[in-house]
Amino acid sequence: MSARRSRGNAPHEIVERALELSRADGCVVIADEHSSADLRWAGNALTTNGVTRGRTLTVIATVDGGQGTASGVVSRSAVTANDLEPLVRAAEAAAREAGPAEDAQPLVAGTKASADFTDAPAETSSDVFAQFAPALGESFRQARAGGRELYGFAHHGVVSSYLGSSAGLRLRHDQPTGTLELNAKSPGPDAAAPRSAWAGRATRDFRDVDPREMEAELARRLGLAARRIELPAGRYETLLPPTAVADLLIYQMWSSSARDAAEGRTVFSRAGEGAGASRTRLGERLSGLPLTLRSDPAAQGLECAPFVLAHSSGDDASVFDNGLPLTGTDWVRDGVLNRLLTTRHSAGLTGLPVAPGIDNLLLEGGGSRSLDEMVAASGHEGPALLLTCLWYIREVDPATLLLTGLTRDGVYLVEGGEVVGEVNNFRFNESPVDLLARAVEAGRTERTLPREWGDYFTRAAMPALRIPDFNMSSVSRGV
Repeated sequence: MSARRSRGNAPHEIVERALELSRADGCVVIADEHSSADLRWAGNALTTNGVTRGRTLTVIATVDGGQGTASGVVSRSAVTANDLEPLVRAAEAAAREAGPAEDAQPLVAGTKASADFTDAPAETSSDVFAQFAPALGESFRQARAGGRELYGFAHHGVVSSYLGSSAGLRLRHDQPTGTLELNAKSPGPDAAAPRSAWAGRATRDFRDVDPREMEAELARRLGLAARRIELPAGRYETLLPPTAVADLLIYQMWSSSARDAAEGRTVFSRAGEGAGASRTRLGERLSGLPLTLRSDPAAQGLECAPFVLAHSSGDDASVFDNGLPLTGTDWVRDGVLNRLLTTRHSAGLTGLPVAPGIDNLLLEGGGSRSLDEMVAASGHEGPALLLTCLWYIREVDPATLLLTGLTRDGVYLVEGGEVVGEVNNFRFNESPVDLLARAVEAGRTERTLPREWGDYFTRAAMPALRIPDFNMSSVSRGV
């Protein structure tokens, strides 16, 4: 047995020992056990592979002073039993030196304990790629035979989080996360600028992804790019694929703090006087389509932690809420704004229900058409565009949630229901809230990998959206 697994170094034992050492008025300890396995490839050949292990321990100490409760948070990696006391004392010192915490609340109380709290952490290994790796080799052969080159990576990670508190909680959650990104390149008319196409998948265990199918789809897209057409900037009927919809709506969710809205600072603020809930746009219709944007810890294939795991406090999270149960939340219900992000503190300030963030996001609109079927219905009254993905997304104006960014790895021209060629890339200027209002069709909801935010947020299911007048504000000559 390794030292990390030896007696006294098991994660649940580390949590218990840290709580025993605490001299603070309240204490929360989170032990995150990380393991990951990776494959990378370039030019139709594997380049690197590896497995890593690690631990991060976060200690949150709370101290009740004359002016209110203060909190101190300290996180460190590779912590063993011998490192605990200095870490706990550092958190207590940080709490004593800090002023009263604005988000102070009583720690979530209870004796709830996960049945597997004392079990060893879950781990991944290279075995997760046992079926995937041979299929990847076949996709290399497919690409080579067709004169294409594949680049990309596959990542699988598991985080086992152990949360213990002086208020009695002993909770544990295992979170597997897998991502696959595949990029295909082939010679174009200009040898210095090869044609490029991208596809990505999110998975829990790599048993439901087939790189051969992805490579075949990329080959089809590269074929569509054989004809190159230059288009000017302007507003075009545009089909946003699920990955692009996810990137835009994840940013919208990150920007939906109830407190910010109640203080008149975001796109979800109501114009005019007022305070608290009356200053927000809750209850307003955001879309003419029956769209529901929701998060649910139990969503099939997108399962995530069913309780708050907050390693720091901010506008949309509070360390005092650690262990708070999470349930399904409709942020937008049938086109109407239904909930904004709240901690217990911001819920008290705004008079709104408690609605913490949840680590997945789904958009459902009742549509049944695939993206290919939506393409067949496009471009009959003028040119339409089919996007692959977005990147380099940045906020321009928080009051309208105006975002800018670039298209990447394939923008296709659709005429008469058929893709007739590839066009140049564009910079766009759009607000996801405005896009929901202007969308005229939502396709079939499917699991997708956000291209821009895939390093931070992978659990998403989205439909394609048809936007009649997407604003391509300028031509981009970059990638």
